Amino acid sequence: MLVPMQLVYPALRNREARRVCATVCHHCSLQNCLSTQTGRHTSGRSLLKAFPSPFLGSCNPVIHLRNYRATVAQFYSLTPPQVNSILKANEYSFKVPEFDGKNVSPVLGFDTNQLPSNSPVEDRRCAATCLQSRGMLLGVIDGHAGCACAQGVSERLFYYIAVSLLHHKTLLEIENAVDNGRVVLPLLQWHKHPNDYFSKEASKMYFDSLRTYWQELLDLHTEETHDTVEALINSFKRLDSDMSLEAQVPNDNSFLNYWQLQVAFSGATACVAHIDGVDLYIANTGDSRAVLGVQEEDGSWSALTLSNDHNAQNESEVERVKSEHPKSEAKTVVKQERLLSLLMPFRAFGDVKFKWSIELQKRVLESGPELLHENECTKFIPPNYHTPPYLTAQPEVTHHKLRPQDKFLVLATDGLWEILHRQEVVRIVGEHLTGVHLQQPITVAGYKVSLGQMHELLMERRARVSSAFEDQNSATHLIRHAVGHNEFGAIDHQRLSKMLSLPEDLARMYRDDITVTVAQFNSHVINTHYKHNSES
Repeated sequence: MLVPMQLVYPALRNREARRVCATVCHHCSLQNCLSTQTGRHTSGRSLLKAFPSPFLGSCNPVIHLRNYRATVAQFYSLTPPQVNSILKANEYSFKVPEFDGKNVSPVLGFDTNQLPSNSPVEDRRCAATCLQSRGMLLGVIDGHAGCACAQGVSERLFYYIAVSLLHHKTLLEIENAVDNGRVVLPLLQWHKHPNDYFSKEASKMYFDSLRTYWQELLDLHTEETHDTVEALINSFKRLDSDMSLEAQVPNDNSFLNYWQLQVAFSGATACVAHIDGVDLYIANTGDSRAVLGVQEEDGSWSALTLSNDHNAQNESEVERVKSEHPKSEAKTVVKQERLLSLLMPFRAFGDVKFKWSIELQKRVLESGPELLHENECTKFIPPNYHTPPYLTAQPEVTHHKLRPQDKFLVLATDGLWEILHRQEVVRIVGEHLTGVHLQQPITVAGYKVSLGQMHELLMERRARVSSAFEDQNSATHLIRHAVGHNEFGAIDHQRLSKMLSLPEDLARMYRDDITVTVAQFNSHVINTHYKHNSES
C-alpha cells in the first residue's frame, strides 16, 4: 500500500523533504523497507543529517509498502507505565543550594532529559558548578556523523571554559601543584546522569592538552580585566584546535588512535550557558538554541531567544560564510541550504573534512587505521573544495542581565525546535512550573470541533492534573508534549505510544534526538541583587 502522508508530513514541515527522500531511497534498497530489527546499528541518519541526497541518488516519493500496517502495528501497544519508563529513562534533576559557602546562586536548580532517535544517541548534555571561579555551566551538544565528537566535547569543553575563567594566581597554583606532584583541587563539580559517562582511556591525553592550554595562558598573562565573552570564545576555539591536532599525531594506543580520528571526522554543535549572579552568557556554535522564559505582569509567558541558528535560514550567517571565500565560490559555498551542499550547520566542532586541506586529509587517512576507511564520512572530499577552512567552531556569545521576570532558561538541541515553536516551549514549561494551565480557556486554533471532540478536550484537561504530578521533571514534561501532542496541542497517549514504539529506522524519519535542559531562576535572589545595587 502507499505510504500515508502522515508519515512524511512531520519531516516536510521541518524542511527535511530531502532527508526523507534520501532515507526512503536508502531503505528501498533493502528487501524489507520497514524492518522490525531494532538492534541493527547503522549510521544512516548520521550521514543523512550531514550529507544530503545527491550521494544517495534520487527516488520517487510514492513508495509501495505492502507490510506497513502489519509491521508498525506491533509497536503501537505501549501502556502508560511503559511510556513513562521510556520518557524518564534519562531524566535528571539537581537542586542548587542558595548559598554554597562562597556565592549566592540565582539558579534554583535544573531539570534535564534526553530522548534518543539515533542508536547510539548522538546528543550529549552536561552541567557543572565552577569550584575555583564563580558560576554554573549548562550545555547541550548535538552530534552528527556519529557520536564521537559530541562525546569529546561534552567531557572537555567545560574544563577549557573553567580554565579560561581562572585568575592568573589560581592558574599558577594549579600548575605548581601538578609540577610538584601535589593534589590539585577540582575545577568542576559535575552534575551527571549515570548514562552520561566519561572516557577513561582518553583522560590522560585530554589532561595533557588542557595543561598545555593553561600553560600558554600563564605565558600570555596580562593585567587586563577578565573578559567572560573572550574566555568563552577562546575555550571553544582552543578545544576544536586541540581535537584537530590530536588527530594529526599517531598514537601508539590503537584504540586512542582510532578514537581521536573518529572525534575529528565526526562533528558536533554546542550551546552553553554560563550563569554567574545575574550575568547570563550564552555561547552557541551551530543550531541548538537557548530560549528564556519570561513571565509578564498579567501572568502570561513570552519567549526571549538568546542564540542565533548558524545555518542557511540565518542570512547574516550565509553572508559571513561567503565573505570568507573568493567571489568565484559565491554560488557553491552555500548550496541547497547547506555548506558546500553537504553540511546543515555552518559552525561546528570537528568536521575536519570541512577544515583541513585535501593534502592533510589524505596524509592522515593513509597513516590511520584501516577501520577508519569503513566510515562513509571519510571516503570523499566535499565538492568545490578550494579554500578551506569552510567551517569554524567559534561561538556567537550573548550577554543578558537576568531580571525578576526571567523565570527559566531552556537549552535544547534542534530535535526539539524542529517540532515545537519557541513560544509553545516557553508556555508548556511555564505552565508546568506554575500549574496555572488549568485556568486557561480551551482554544482549538480555528479547527471545527464536534461536541464529542470538545468533551475529549475537557477530559484531557482534567487528566493534566495527574500528568503534572506525573512529570516532576520539566524537561520530561516538555519532551512528552513535543512527541505526543495532537493538532489541538494536547497530549494524545495513542500518538505518544506510537511515536515511542516506532522501529529505529522509521523513528529517524519522524524526529531527531531530543535533548533538553531547563534551568529555573530564583527571583528572590535576582530581586535582592538589584535592591542592594540601588541602595549602594
